[in-house]
Amino acid sequence: MSITIGVDVGGSHISSAAVNSEDFVIIPGTYFSGSVDSKASKEVIIKKWAEIINQTIQIVQKTYSLTETIGIAFSMPGPFQYETGIAMFKGNDKYESLYNVSISEELTKYISAKNVSFRFLNDASCFGVGGSLKPESVLYSKVIAITLGTGFGAAFLDNKLPLTQGDTIPHNGCLWDKPFKEGIADNYFSTRWFSNQYENSTGNKLTDGVKEIAGIENSETARIFDDFACNLTEFLAPCIVKFDADLLIIGGNIAKSNHLFLSKLQQNLKNKNIDISISIIENTEQTSILGSSYLYNESFWERIKAELPYF
Repeated sequence: MSITIGVDVGGSHISSAAVNSEDFVIIPGTYFSGSVDSKASKEVIIKKWAEIINQTIQIVQKTYSLTETIGIAFSMPGPFQYETGIAMFKGNDKYESLYNVSISEELTKYISAKNVSFRFLNDASCFGVGGSLKPESVLYSKVIAITLGTGFGAAFLDNKLPLTQGDTIPHNGCLWDKPFKEGIADNYFSTRWFSNQYENSTGNKLTDGVKEIAGIENSETARIFDDFACNLTEFLAPCIVKFDADLLIIGGNIAKSNHLFLSKLQQNLKNKNIDISISIIENTEQTSILGSSYLYNESFWERIKAELPYF
């Protein structure tokens, strides 16, 4: 069995699991997750990352006799130099102690396995790749994947390959920073938009984000989700048409409340004569882990190296 360790790094957590590289399924018992203080020192952060990854490695080494180098693949937020493995976190209030640090060099000091190699890809891209690998997605070639949570992530994929340049996709293949209404897209398709709308409508502050709004289900919250669906339609429609996408994959914590906005989104797109399938993925972390593991598919790696963003 060929095994890859997939790792998902978030703003406040890290998750790790071993993936069977033959059928791209997470091996039972190898998934571990832990919280991380993104404002901690370099040593504290790296040691915490290694601690979680080592738990996965130890289970794999106990169960399987691995003689070859273990590939460790990261779903990593930006800014990051994905080809060199150097973190560029600065001015974004997370992991700033890792600025200009080689993650490969630092992690090697604490990883329990002797022979390891590292590869890195943007977290939104990994989610898109992972979503494209799912059985229900194999019939689609042009895919837009978005994550809706504390921020707005996006990836444009052609036959599983995330694209960062070209006439049919936005600059860098990103959507969060693109203009929309009175600001940028990230202001409208993230948790803080829901919080702001709810507070403006009711005068009350949320303590549990979108999950709290979804649990209320009254006319005010229904209107907020309808407005969200209308905004998302207005923003995504030109992207879908230009890219000629045939599948939209939606993940992130907000996707867990899809029963409150999905039908409206589908109807709005239909009204614009846009025919696209929509797939909701609620286990975003595991999907990103699967996507990261695909970096050790050598033919895929050769194709994607030219697309790795340098930021």
